[in-house]
Amino acid sequence: MADAPPNIPEYSVSEISQSVRRTLENAFGLVRVRGEISGFKVYASGHGYFDLKDRDAVLAAVMWKGQLARLSFRPEDGLEVIATGRLTAYARNSKYQLQVERMEVAGIGALLAQVEERRQRLAAEGLFAPERKRPLPFLPRRIGVITSPQGAVIRDILHRLADRFPRDVLLWPVPVQGEGAEARVAAAIRGMNALPESERPDLLIVARGGGSVEDLMAFNAEAVVRAAADSVIPLISAVGHETDTTLIDFAADHRAPTPTAAAERAVPVRAELLERVAGLGLRLMQAERKGRDRARERLQALAARLPRSSSLVDAQRQRLDEAGERLPRALTTCVAAARMRYTSQMSALPRALGLALGAGRARLASVGGRLRPGLLDDRLRGARLALDNACRLIETLSPDATLARGYALVLDHDGRLLPDRQAVLGAGRVRIRLRDGEVPARTGPDGPLQGRLF
Repeated sequence: MADAPPNIPEYSVSEISQSVRRTLENAFGLVRVRGEISGFKVYASGHGYFDLKDRDAVLAAVMWKGQLARLSFRPEDGLEVIATGRLTAYARNSKYQLQVERMEVAGIGALLAQVEERRQRLAAEGLFAPERKRPLPFLPRRIGVITSPQGAVIRDILHRLADRFPRDVLLWPVPVQGEGAEARVAAAIRGMNALPESERPDLLIVARGGGSVEDLMAFNAEAVVRAAADSVIPLISAVGHETDTTLIDFAADHRAPTPTAAAERAVPVRAELLERVAGLGLRLMQAERKGRDRARERLQALAARLPRSSSLVDAQRQRLDEAGERLPRALTTCVAAARMRYTSQMSALPRALGLALGAGRARLASVGGRLRPGLLDDRLRGARLALDNACRLIETLSPDATLARGYALVLDHDGRLLPDRQAVLGAGRVRIRLRDGEVPARTGPDGPLQGRLF
């Protein structure tokens, strides 16, 4: 075994790792490194770990929780940045890394390229489609505002609403830049939509003032864009100044160039609205008056073409008078004719019966010659007796016999016999036939006959 070279110091693993660490920190000190972020990840501790790379090399990097929270943008893979920090070694795995204290986007072009790539990807999903846009309410009952509670933005919105048309305003305070801003803004949009219907605003305004591209990056975040696209409440985006454009503008139902313009779009001018309503009311009254005048003129023109109302009924009135004059005479004539027919028929009945009886006797006599004398006489006496009984029965049942016994017959105006009480009440005017003549009468409201002549 060869002897160890003389005068070479011996180190432990920890000692050599510490020596390397001190050498790196002393040799480089504070450095600025330009590179593209790769594999960015935030651990549960809040610290961020990632790599900075270029075309030929990769440098491990770490950013502690405090420094990460102060960034004005969210580090993402593919974003080119300039990181300022110190080189050090991590002894546990013989790895050197950059402890980043500050970080900024390497150029506006790189940041805009990142935003453009995200815009195209979300647009391909249909989040910016025109058919997703909802109309804004004409006069919202309550307006929700998502912005910072400090600064001029909320004051401008409240002042403009008070000038135009005062409305209830529900403020959801959020940070509008820095670490965590995007998550807070997205949570506020979803929180407004999750409120009970009685408390939910009819319109949302997401607003912040102007700033650099880095300052507005929270409103380019995918979480904020998706929350705005999913909102069931119509949403106005008012982020930055007129020339600033963020991705939430594409997902919102309406984009306002400034927060003040958003308030103007949210409500009409009350005075102008009252004036317009008054003008419409005046036009309505004028139109109603003109309509009545035209209708009156048309009615008068039509009425002038119509014949007099009296001429329409004169002929009918005359016919009615003539019929009224003929009616009593016609009734009297009809009654007299019916009485004559009845008397004639009743007077002819005994003669007809006698003729029938004589014919019967003659037939019996002709037949009697062919029968035994005693039998013929018995049958003849029986037939005569039957005929006598029939005649007496007919005389007993005749209406005249009934009237002679003190009864009366109730007839209608045509001479028809009324068989029962209901028929009498329904006839109205009736004739009561007695033994010595007829009495005209009419039924009363409660049914009895009223003996008033007519």
